[in-house]
Amino acid sequence: MSEKSAIVVGAGIGGLTAALCIARAGLSVTLLERASIVREVGAGLQISPNASRVLIDLGLGNPLHSDAVAVERLRICSARTGGELNRIEFGTRAMPRYGSPYWVVHRADLQDALHQAAQREPRIDIHLGATLTAVDQNDTGASATVNIGGHEETFRADLLVGADGVWSSVRKLGLSLPGAAFTGRTAWRAIVPASEIPADFLRDSVVWFGDGVHLVHYPIHAGNEFNLVAIVNDDWNEEGWNAEGDREVLLSRFAGWPDRVRNLLSLPETWLKWALCGMPTGSPWYSGRVALLGDSAHAMLPFMAQGAAMAIEDGAVLGDLLSRSDDVENVLKRYQGLRRKRVERVIATALKNDRIYHLRGFPAAARDTALQLIPSERLLSRFDWIYGWQPPRPAAA
Repeated sequence: MSEKSAIVVGAGIGGLTAALCIARAGLSVTLLERASIVREVGAGLQISPNASRVLIDLGLGNPLHSDAVAVERLRICSARTGGELNRIEFGTRAMPRYGSPYWVVHRADLQDALHQAAQREPRIDIHLGATLTAVDQNDTGASATVNIGGHEETFRADLLVGADGVWSSVRKLGLSLPGAAFTGRTAWRAIVPASEIPADFLRDSVVWFGDGVHLVHYPIHAGNEFNLVAIVNDDWNEEGWNAEGDREVLLSRFAGWPDRVRNLLSLPETWLKWALCGMPTGSPWYSGRVALLGDSAHAMLPFMAQGAAMAIEDGAVLGDLLSRSDDVENVLKRYQGLRRKRVERVIATALKNDRIYHLRGFPAAARDTALQLIPSERLLSRFDWIYGWQPPRPAAA
């Protein structure tokens, strides 16, 4: 095969993973990032086995092992009763079952590991402070025009991949598709020192169900910090799509919850709140030689903790297809065909969980009873289709 090239727009988790996978497929990659510093904004992130095995295959197992926490179990708790409804033992069951760990990690730690790997990869050329202004394509290639320091520069390649997030410029400029829409949910995120947290929370990922709200918490940063994410049904009246949140407003949404949970929510000095947005399903992921990946293609609600995992999977599949064929347009067609059904099933599952997590009254009591009666092994098996996904392996030489 002749040497090919790709442009990847966006150096977030999805873009960096895609750049590494495409480079290791033998293509030269130009990676364009609007920010002047590669830095993740956010807090914790759950990386289930379907995604962790991709990262391990990329050689990130050792650097992430020192920063990530391999959680021992997922605990499902009820604010209504104050107790645990069920649990999945990841330490004893998931690792032998899936062959890869279930990690929780600070987003910045994962992005830093990916960025360092991209910097070491000779086929990747990174340009920071590059604001996309135009996307064009013809029968032989695609181009991205960016503004860097007040000067316009155009990069050309055989294909262009938009991994520039929920507010994707590539989606708008390259595919003329509508952008994301607010879902009526906000996520409040904060990090506190692990030394302030009860010991029984420090090895687990815990989700609490409540009336119209739920809470997720887990350790990050080698267990030295603790991540809190509260999801509430809400309006959005702020400028932009993230803002500082008022702790007292958040606590008012958790009135009547168990004291130990409200004590957790009282710990952070600062909360940041984010509008949760999603993409319409059914839109194309590519046109000609321009494709979308991760949130730019399929932003989803976080009720399966699979947003980053799906972007990581996207990168692995696209890289594998490019390693096997020179026909770029056919590769992008196959990429969409291989990925869309799975991703849309994850989106549908997350939407179902949205309803289940936030039930009220008798339906909430029925949910809690049902969860208590389900054997833990059966509960885990419901996730086999997600966690058991295997990335494609390189074609034989």
